[in-house]
Amino acid sequence: MSLLADVLPLAPAAAPPAARGEDLHALVRRLYPICRSITGDGVRQTLAILQEYLPDLQVHEVPTGTPVLDWEVPREWNIRDAWIKNGRGERVVDFRRHNLHVLGYSLPVRGTYALEELKQHLYSLPEQPQLIPYRTAYYAETWGFCLAHEQLEALAEPTYEVCIDSTLAPGALTYGELLLPGETEEEVLVSSHVCHPSLANDNLSGIAVATFLAQHLREQPCRYSYRFVFAPGTIGAITWLSANAQAVARIRHGLVLSLLGEAGGFTYKKSRRGTAVVDRAVALALREAAVPHRVAEFEPYGYDERQYCSPGFDLPVGCLSRTPYGQFPEYHTSADDLDFVRPEALLDSLHLVQSVASVLEANRRYQNLSPYGEPALGRRGLYAAVSGSPDAARAQRALLWVLNLSDGQHSLLDIADRSGLPFAQLQHAADLLLAHDLLTPVPDPAP
Repeated sequence: MSLLADVLPLAPAAAPPAARGEDLHALVRRLYPICRSITGDGVRQTLAILQEYLPDLQVHEVPTGTPVLDWEVPREWNIRDAWIKNGRGERVVDFRRHNLHVLGYSLPVRGTYALEELKQHLYSLPEQPQLIPYRTAYYAETWGFCLAHEQLEALAEPTYEVCIDSTLAPGALTYGELLLPGETEEEVLVSSHVCHPSLANDNLSGIAVATFLAQHLREQPCRYSYRFVFAPGTIGAITWLSANAQAVARIRHGLVLSLLGEAGGFTYKKSRRGTAVVDRAVALALREAAVPHRVAEFEPYGYDERQYCSPGFDLPVGCLSRTPYGQFPEYHTSADDLDFVRPEALLDSLHLVQSVASVLEANRRYQNLSPYGEPALGRRGLYAAVSGSPDAARAQRALLWVLNLSDGQHSLLDIADRSGLPFAQLQHAADLLLAHDLLTPVPDPAP
């Protein structure tokens, strides 16, 4: 068989149906109405839905007061209802209409307030007068409402009746974790935050992409084990890190997934290391996908990559998003809704992350077993029967590049970066050379 015929391998038999963008968007739609925070029943409801997609997802409860690194698990917050009523008993601000209307972690309150006093507890966006902002007060004992600025300006009565029917009491912090065992115990970490209420892009999109990535990987034979963490932002990642010293030691690559549902180009923020394999794998996947993208240097601000990349851990974990946080007008507002997140964008994000996983899985080092001169590839049937075609020439170049740089020091990712050839073609060339006893795998270097 010629090399040209081997370039495109056959699809596996009886492969499970591929995810559709509508499938990811359907999960976002189910999760959107739930009022989530860093603790509470909203997180539990969210994880219960994810268990329908991932039955092996384990739910952990960490009690209030538990020391976690330099932090402590906070009290649990839950809310049932909240409103501001005018003199006619009409709800002019209503938590049941949109759960962004309440300042996250608001203390319970019930009473009648003068308008000027009430305004000290109201948050709006004068520059975006029709949108409700998302605001929280996790670690400050206060209360408040968020509302469109045009609603705020319409408040004209001298007093208003106020109710926030919430509880802030000892409970637990809840997070979900799924481990998909591979051939080795070395792990790839995939993390998404689950603490935001009714914000479709931030971060229901990341949750959906992570969920469908887990479904995809569980159907594949994988070299690495994959650990998925669905946890509240900051305190959830810190809690997981505090409780998982053994798992942390096995992490070789990692991604935080967030903001993956709108139509902007991709942004990848590198790990603290800057040159980790995952940094290079994402850059290669973006380049080969030929999509608009930007690769940014690490900074200790953003999502939970800053916890995983804190100097004591220094894990090789980057963050993949589309338009970064704070750089689109819908960010942390009621405009981050179900119409803002597009099925095709979710699916493209999933495909990109699958490509990154494929590169991580296939990226190996090899030793050329015939390094003195070029081995007789034609005698082994490794040259195409018809020479001169562009595909045949590129396939031959892939063979020669893999042979030349397989000195035990260079990985396939190194060869792809240097040669400019598609990673999948180099991987296929390596497989052919292995089958003809011209290469042998070399163990990865210690992290």
